[in-house]
Amino acid sequence: MSVLDNLANLQTFVHAADTRSFVETGRLQGISASAAGKCVARLEHALGVRLFHRSTRSITLTAEGQLFLARCRRILDERDAARTELAQPHATPSGTLRISLPLVGDLTLPLMAEFMAAYPDIRLDLDFSDRLVDVIEEGFDAVLRVGEPSDSRMNARRLGVFPRRVIASPGYLQRRGVPRTPAELMQHTLLHYRFPSTGKLEPWPIHWPDDEAPQELPVHMVANTIEARVALALRDVGLAFVPVHSVRDALADGRLIPVLEDHVHSCGTFHLLWPSGRHVLPKLRVFIDFVGARLGTVP
Repeated sequence: MSVLDNLANLQTFVHAADTRSFVETGRLQGISASAAGKCVARLEHALGVRLFHRSTRSITLTAEGQLFLARCRRILDERDAARTELAQPHATPSGTLRISLPLVGDLTLPLMAEFMAAYPDIRLDLDFSDRLVDVIEEGFDAVLRVGEPSDSRMNARRLGVFPRRVIASPGYLQRRGVPRTPAELMQHTLLHYRFPSTGKLEPWPIHWPDDEAPQELPVHMVANTIEARVALALRDVGLAFVPVHSVRDALADGRLIPVLEDHVHSCGTFHLLWPSGRHVLPKLRVFIDFVGARLGTVP
C-alpha cells in the first residue's frame, strides 16, 4: 500500500498541522514523536514537496502543506461522514444547527425557509453578521461567507458566484448626470463599504481606459452593511457598488439603474465553511448538501 493510500498517515499529518508539534501528534496517535516525524517525512517523499518548515521549537505548514491539508481534511471528513451515516442509516436528521450568515437576508432567508420546510426536525439558530466569526470558539456548526476562505481549520465548499455592479437611482442621475467614464466618478457622491473584519474599504474593481490614469476614488460615506448603502442610493444620495442580488427587485422595476457596466464589474463568491476534524452529523450533512444545491449558481 502506498503511503498516500493509508488514511492513518493522512491523520498524522493533519494532527501535526493542527498541533504544530510532533510530540503532541505522537500523543494523539499513540505513537512516538519520532514515528510521527518519520510518517510526515514519508509523505513528503511520496509527494515530492516539503509540507512543513521545521525549527527546534515548532513546525509550520509550507504553502504546499496548506494545499495538502485542505485535501486531507476533506478525505478524512468523508470517511467520518460515511461511518456516521452507516451507523444511523435510517435516522432522520434532527437537532439544532447554529449557522452564521452574511447580512444579505434577501438571499439567505428564502433559502432558510426552504430548508426548514424540507427538514422540520432540525431547529435553526441563525446569526446574521458580516464580521469574521470564530466558528470553533463561538460554537457555530457552519458559516456562509463571501470571499476566499483562509482558515486551515475549516472545510470549505465553494458555492455560487454573483455579479456586482455600480448602481444609482434615476433621481440622482437626473440631478448629477450619468457617469460615462471612470474619471467622471471623481465628480460624484460615492457610497463605500467597510469590511467589518479588517476595517478596510472594499475596492471598486475599475477597468480604466488606456487614455485615463487610475485615480483614488473619493469617499463621501462609508457603511458596513449592504442594506445601508442600498437605502441611501434609493434616496438619491449617491452611487454604490453592490451585489446584484441585493438590488434585483429595484433594478427590475427601475428604482435603481446600473452604470459604467463596461468599466466597473466583478463577481464575488460564496463559500460554506464548517469545522474540520469532526464527525459531520446528519443534520449538518443535509444542510451542506441543501445549500450547495440551491446556491450552486446565484443569479
